[in-house]
Amino acid sequence: MPIELENVGIAVRDLEAAIAFFTDLGLSVLGRDTVSGEWADTAVGLDGNHVEIAVLQTPDGRGRLELFRYLHPEAVETRPALPHEIGMHRVAFSVDDLDEALATAARHGCHPLRGVATYRDLYRLTYLRGPSGILVMLAQQLTPS
Repeated sequence: MPIELENVGIAVRDLEAAIAFFTDLGLSVLGRDTVSGEWADTAVGLDGNHVEIAVLQTPDGRGRLELFRYLHPEAVETRPALPHEIGMHRVAFSVDDLDEALATAARHGCHPLRGVATYRDLYRLTYLRGPSGILVMLAQQLTPS
């Protein structure tokens, strides 16, 4: 059975801020909608599910993010995940110029958790906190694949 990754969904507290952050990094908005109804309750497993969504795509057309803000039920704030916790906790992007990407992130108040590291002279990479505390990894390949 063939399988493809459709998207990564991320709940955010401020949809506009999240869209601005990811579009400034180079993603584009494919569409926006407000989703609710019995089918949404069934699919998500949450009664009264009502969200505002935006689907964003990477420039190569292969990666998508679905950002959503809960209108109902009220969103529950949680402590942002730490890099070593079990479960889904980050979204990673390859960038051509890590310094440029970090300057863009900084304009949104987002900075590396600790700094920029080099992995085996192959990648420069870092983790940062994006909008709503989302862990975002940015990586620049140093040598051709």
